[in-house]
This record gives sequence, C-alpha cells and structure tokens, in this order.
Amino acid sequence: MSLPTWYRAPEYHAGIGYDVHPLAAGRKLVLGGVEIPYALGLKGHSDADVLIHALMDAILGAAGAGDIGEHFPDTSRKYKGVSSLLLLTRVGQIAAKAGFTVVNVDVVLLAEEPRIKPYKVRMRGNIAGALGMDEQHVNIKATTNEGLGFVGAKQGMAAYAVAALRKG
Repeated sequence: MSLPTWYRAPEYHAGIGYDVHPLAAGRKLVLGGVEIPYALGLKGHSDADVLIHALMDAILGAAGAGDIGEHFPDTSRKYKGVSSLLLLTRVGQIAAKAGFTVVNVDVVLLAEEPRIKPYKVRMRGNIAGALGMDEQHVNIKATTNEGLGFVGAKQGMAAYAVAALRKG
C-alpha cells in the first residue's frame, strides 16, 4: 500500500552533546538554570552550567547548526557571566529558524555531589520554558563516577545530552 503523493512523514533528527567544567572556589553552582547551595561552583566563561551546555550542543547538532563555541565564543565579553538559560533560549530560536521543533531532550549529569534530586523539577521547568516545550518531554538524571577520574575525585562535573527535533 502506497501513501498519497501529498503525504509527507515527519522528519526527525537527533543530536548528542557533551560538556565538562572544573569545580572552583568563589563560583556559584548553577545546574539546569537552578542555583544550588554548594561550597564550589563550576568554572567557565558564562555561568558554566554544564547541564545546559551539553543540551545546547545536542540541539545544535540535531539541527545541523554547529556548536555552542561557534555561536557563543568564550572569547567574547558579551557572554561573560551570562545565564546559560538565556543562551538555551537562543539555541531554541536557532533551531526554529532552521525549521525544527525540539520534541524531546534527555540529559545526564556526572557528579559525585551534590545530589540534584530536590532541584530536578525546577530544572525541567527551566529547560521546558526556555525551549517552549512541555516538561514531560524533558528528562534529567544524574550519576556518580564511582570515585573514578576527575569527576570521581570531585575536581569537576560533566554532562551528556540527547535531543530529538522534528523538521517542519
């Protein structure tokens, strides 16, 4: 059975993102757009929200629109200390301009501490709001590195993200 010539199935694209930042004294810890009380923060040019940065790269990748370094270079004073949620909103606009809608995102944070469970609902709301999508299509999880590597030694945090976008 063939489909009518006017029918066109939706086109889906997937992207993956990864980011890492070292922990540093004198910085706020911002994850998923939520400031979390902790002795250390993440070092970076913007607010260093590792979770949002991985997600931005996943969305840009799915849209075939480069990476966050191309759009928001760390050599630009314009992005010094900026909220990564604002940059995520811009990434959503870049994807939309290319004809895409973000339909699902999944992010995993690699960190020994602090526990993020109490903040996940707010993080999901922040991400959904920045991308204009339903919170039920935003998933956030966290895992430790079981004491291994720089994450296990509590020297930094990393995040992976996957994004699914629909064309048209």
